[in-house]
Amino acid sequence: MTVRAATEWDLWTTTARVVLDHRDRRHLAEAESCVRRVTAAVDAACSRFRSDSELVARAGDLVRGAEVSPLLAALVHQALDAARATDGDVDPTLGARMVSLGYDAAFADAPPVPTPEAIARALDGRPAWQRVLLSGTFLRVPQDVTLDLGATAKAAAADMAAASITARLGIGALVSLGGDVATAGPEPSGGWQVRVQDLDGDPADHVRIASGWSVATSSTQKRRWEQDGHARHHILDPRWGLPAEPVWRSVTVVAPSCITANTMTTAAIVRGHAAAEMLRRSGRAARLVAADGSVVRLGGWPGEDARRAA
Repeated sequence: MTVRAATEWDLWTTTARVVLDHRDRRHLAEAESCVRRVTAAVDAACSRFRSDSELVARAGDLVRGAEVSPLLAALVHQALDAARATDGDVDPTLGARMVSLGYDAAFADAPPVPTPEAIARALDGRPAWQRVLLSGTFLRVPQDVTLDLGATAKAAAADMAAASITARLGIGALVSLGGDVATAGPEPSGGWQVRVQDLDGDPADHVRIASGWSVATSSTQKRRWEQDGHARHHILDPRWGLPAEPVWRSVTVVAPSCITANTMTTAAIVRGHAAAEMLRRSGRAARLVAADGSVVRLGGWPGEDARRAA
């Protein structure tokens, strides 16, 4: 296997990694700077863990509706698109639920978890994401809605970061932000080889993707905590506002963009037993690892011989 040039660092409770073809090693430091600039901009726009992020700091203005930065508008647009594409399974309006479930360490004294019946009454039969108004850069968020763009924003950041490296340096690049992997620019010899494994001890595969394609993995095994004796994970089923049933340990999808791949993997976790049929209909290369460790491969997902999946 060809040796690549790579660097990595801690980011957003996960790991950021940049990989270049060995011939482009001299650009590694500048490629890292490109990724850091993109992720810093995304964090400043929409992090719900920062009181000074645009989304949090302007929450009062957004209840009435206000012009926002083009970056925040784009991130919200992508999140709402993901909700529409999945019939609400990937819901960007679950921020308050995540807090009430104890995901934020800063909210250790969060109120009790409402019952599904109370949640249904609060929604009044209308999904909260459908009540968010975005027109150009004008954004209005109802007072009872807290946006959490975490999943789609991280995938969008991977897409933007890889594209930024290619635009600035004219080279091919792979950017990995946790389970979100995006590529751009000229393809290295042999294509991009991506190892897919969620936790140590889980089944592992390798997939080769063409430049410009992406791989995303969603997992029920990471970002876990306990609340009142109940195990929690960070992917919520919007129907109940509770962590999705862990039918799958992880789901991985290959798609033309990281945000598309991530949208599909998140929806697959939420849909549980119905996920395999959804992914089969999509025609995308996909890999699902069940709770018992068994692996389902769909859409031309390669085996150990690392055949092309995209």
